[in-house]
Amino acid sequence: MKEAGSRGDRGDRGFSLKQGPAAGLRALRRSLVLSGLSVAESLAGLLFGLAVSALGTGLGPALLPGAARNVRRLAGRQRELARQWSGVDVPEPYEPAAPAAASAADRGRALLKDARTWREWRWATVDPVVGGALAFAPIALVLSGLWGVFLGFEGGRLAHEWGGVWFGFLPVDGPVTAAIAGVLGVCELGLALWVAPRTVRAHARWTRRILAPGEAERMARMTDRIEHLSTTRSHAADARMAEIRRIERDLHDGAQARLVAMGMTLDAAEHLLEKNPEAVRGLLAEARKSSAAALEELRDLVRGIHPPVLADRGLPDAVRALAMVSPLTTEVAFEVPGRPEPPVESALYFAVSEALTNAAKHSGAGRAWIDARYEDAAGTLRLTVTDDGHGGADVTRGTGLRGIERRLATFDGVLAVSSPVGGPTIVTMEVPCALSSPRTTSC
Repeated sequence: MKEAGSRGDRGDRGFSLKQGPAAGLRALRRSLVLSGLSVAESLAGLLFGLAVSALGTGLGPALLPGAARNVRRLAGRQRELARQWSGVDVPEPYEPAAPAAASAADRGRALLKDARTWREWRWATVDPVVGGALAFAPIALVLSGLWGVFLGFEGGRLAHEWGGVWFGFLPVDGPVTAAIAGVLGVCELGLALWVAPRTVRAHARWTRRILAPGEAERMARMTDRIEHLSTTRSHAADARMAEIRRIERDLHDGAQARLVAMGMTLDAAEHLLEKNPEAVRGLLAEARKSSAAALEELRDLVRGIHPPVLADRGLPDAVRALAMVSPLTTEVAFEVPGRPEPPVESALYFAVSEALTNAAKHSGAGRAWIDARYEDAAGTLRLTVTDDGHGGADVTRGTGLRGIERRLATFDGVLAVSSPVGGPTIVTMEVPCALSSPRTTSC
C-alpha cells in the first residue's frame, strides 16, 4: 500500500507541474471540501463527548451509538478522500458492527470497549485544528491575495478615506504601497495555487498518521483474533463430536435396530416358508413395514445433517420449508442476490430452525417473521427472526441460543437478541460472507 501511495503522490505532483493553474484550482476546491469536513468533525466530536459525559444518565446510552456512528462515517469519508485524491491508503480495521437488534446499552458498552472508538474520537477532536489548518491554508492565501489585488486598485482611495489600511504587515497609505499590495496579492494567489495540491497531500498523510491503528493496537487485535479463532475452533470441534455422537445414537437406536429386527423377521419367515406359508405372509408384511420405517428414519437423519432442499434450492427455499412445517404462522422475506458458501448456508439454516423451535416452544407466539438481507457495503448477510410472543429470551439461559451463537461464531458471525418482557422477541444473526452464483429461486 505504501507503493501505491507513492505512485499517487508522484502522479498528482507531475500533473500539477504540467497543468499548474488547473491542478491548483482543483486542489483549492478539495481544500474547501476538507475545510467543511473539519467543521462537521468538530460538531461530531462535541456530540460524542457530550454522549460520553452523559453516560450516567439515561440520555448517554441512547446518544452514544449515533454519535459514534457519525464520527465513524466522517472518518470513513476522510479515508476515501485520502485514497482518491492523494493515493494514500488509510487502514480501516473495522470488525462487523453489532446488529441493529442489540439494545442501545449493549451497543454503547461495546463501543466504549473498542480502542478504535477512542482513536476516532481523538481524531475528531484534533483534526479540526491540525487538519483544518492544513485545508484552510491555501484558502486563506486566496482570500489574502484577493484583498491585496483589491487594495492594488482601491488602496489609495481607501487609505485617504479611512486614514490608512493594512495588507498583512504592510501599511497601505498611498498609490505606491497600494501597488506593492496588489503585486503581493497576485503573488499570494499564485502561491495558493502552488500550495493547495501539497496541503491536500499533507492532509492525507496526516489522516493516515492519526487514523491508522498503532502497533500496540494491531498486536492487541491479533491477540484477540487468535483467541477468538482458538475458541471457535474448540466449539466447532465440540459441536462436530456432539453431532457424530448424535448420529451414532440415532443410527443405533433407530434405523439399525429396525434393520436388525427386519433381519430376524426374514430369518423366521425363511424357517416357516415350507411349514406355514400364511405366517410367512404376515412376517413379510411386518418386514416391509420395518424397512419403510427404517428408510424414513434414515431420511430424517440425512435432513438433520444437511437437508436436500438446502443443497438443491438454497437458503431461501430451505427456510420457506421450515416456515411451512413450523406451528407458527410464519412470513419469509429474502433479499439475497446470490448464495453464500455451503457451510454458511448450513449454519444459518440450523440457526433459523433453532430460533423457530424456541419461539414455538417457549414464547407463546402465534406468528413469526423471517427477514434476510445482504449488505453489499459491509459484505454481511443479516437474518432476523421475529415473533410476537411474551419475550424474556436470554442468551445466557438455556442452550438453544448459545448453540446458535457458537455456530455463527465459527464464521465470525454475531448474534443479538432483543426480547423485552411482553415481547416481541427479535433474534438477529449477522455473518460476513461473499455470495457466489445468483439465486435460482424467486424470493
